[in-house]
Amino acid sequence: MKKKLKKQIAAILLLVVVSSCENELPTRANYQAYSFTGLDSNGGTWKLILLSTQDQIIVSAPSNVSSTAYQSELAALKSTTSNLNGNQLDAVNYWSNNSIVRWNEIALELVAKYNLIPGPNDDGTYTLPNSANPSGPPPFPFAHPPYACRAFAYLSVAQFDGLITAWHYKYLYNRQAPYKVDSSIPFAYADNDLPSYPSDGAVIAVASRDILSAMFPLEKEFLAEKAKEHLESLIWAGANVDSDVAAGEYIGSEAAKVALARAATDGMKKAQMPKPVSDSIKAAAFARFGWQWDNLELPVRPVGLTPLFGKVKMWNVPTVEEVRPPIPPTPGSVEFQKHADELVDFANNMTEEKRKIANWWSDGLGTYTPPGHWNKFAKDFIIKYKMNPIRSARTLAYMNMAIMDAGISCWDAKYYYHYPRPIQTIPGFKVILGTPNFPSYTSGHSTFSAAAAEVLSYIFPNEVGLCKSWAMEAAESRIYGGIHYRFDTEVGITQGKSVAQYTINVAKNDGAGN
Repeated sequence: MKKKLKKQIAAILLLVVVSSCENELPTRANYQAYSFTGLDSNGGTWKLILLSTQDQIIVSAPSNVSSTAYQSELAALKSTTSNLNGNQLDAVNYWSNNSIVRWNEIALELVAKYNLIPGPNDDGTYTLPNSANPSGPPPFPFAHPPYACRAFAYLSVAQFDGLITAWHYKYLYNRQAPYKVDSSIPFAYADNDLPSYPSDGAVIAVASRDILSAMFPLEKEFLAEKAKEHLESLIWAGANVDSDVAAGEYIGSEAAKVALARAATDGMKKAQMPKPVSDSIKAAAFARFGWQWDNLELPVRPVGLTPLFGKVKMWNVPTVEEVRPPIPPTPGSVEFQKHADELVDFANNMTEEKRKIANWWSDGLGTYTPPGHWNKFAKDFIIKYKMNPIRSARTLAYMNMAIMDAGISCWDAKYYYHYPRPIQTIPGFKVILGTPNFPSYTSGHSTFSAAAAEVLSYIFPNEVGLCKSWAMEAAESRIYGGIHYRFDTEVGITQGKSVAQYTINVAKNDGAGN
């Protein structure tokens, strides 16, 4: 028995390696600090997501630039910036003047690192990752798509609320940057008129560290080191004095606390449940519709992935039932057979181009998942359009809220309808991708992608065609891979668009413009 299990585990690990190699997507952008297209001086008036008012986090007025205290800070800054070593200069270049991008990349890398299925025990049972014992075994978390989209959402919302607060105080107190006060101080980045108190970089560093430490507790030490380097780089770059940084750290810490308080009660802890509850969900679907999904993986896991993710608290959609899709075709019906025959035809006539598309969008084990794929796209647009930090945070916050809402809606449909996968309904059918451990209808890739594409199309109107084509290709890739029927993907696209509109409606009224 043990030999058999070891072989099965080895096969899983081989699948992870192959999948990762076929879908090797870079997480780190090769870019230099740039001149912002605008500063959004009214950013402190934008509508918050979790905080109630711009001054909920209270930040005292800073010392005047002519004060002894500030002049002392300025002298220390001049001394530091005049004696930088190679490692310090590398850190300044790495973090640049829009560190939202770098912390998003760190999140992508952590998701990929932890996106591994827990293996079976020697007796064939499974132990689930446990946040109360993150070292495991198995280690916590398993960063599957629902977990990943939630981590991205809380990260970007905490960053955004923190930066709205920082912008409020920046323009309330309007303390100039050190290099504006003393022209002999070198500034590593492009000149701008953004007030330096509180430090926006410090807000981002601390909020990101705290959110990601909660989501990936085994990485606390690594994240603390990255935040320390980031905070120090703000001084090394000549961007801030110590009091700028301290005020930003405080805002980042408080914004993260508010976000994590919501996370603690959003229902995610109950998303993965024991087998009896999972079986009752399956039985309820069979009683409603006369069909049920069965897990055909080897080795078989007793419970599907996060059956109650569909009950997690949504960001902008009032109720999940409001966006639940219609009943799918009955297996064996004429409508069903049309879609099943299409899958068989694709499988029998697979082309290199279709296989390439299926693999590139697979976003399976060891990758940063479909939500991560869209974060990569958003990050590239942020750099292309030279967004400042607060507008960058807004982009990621709205996109990731829409993606998470889409994922919740999709998982609600998956377990409400409990629709069987093609490998279960089509005799002898083979897939070119691993079969996911959850029901078929609707397609997660399609729903995630359509929601992300809608938000990005709203924020970047020049990229509408590209975003929509990516979403359609992501959906089509699941048909090529043989793991979804076309109605899974088409309804998933509609579902994702519908969900995203709730978030776009919020964005249209937040005071930031497009």
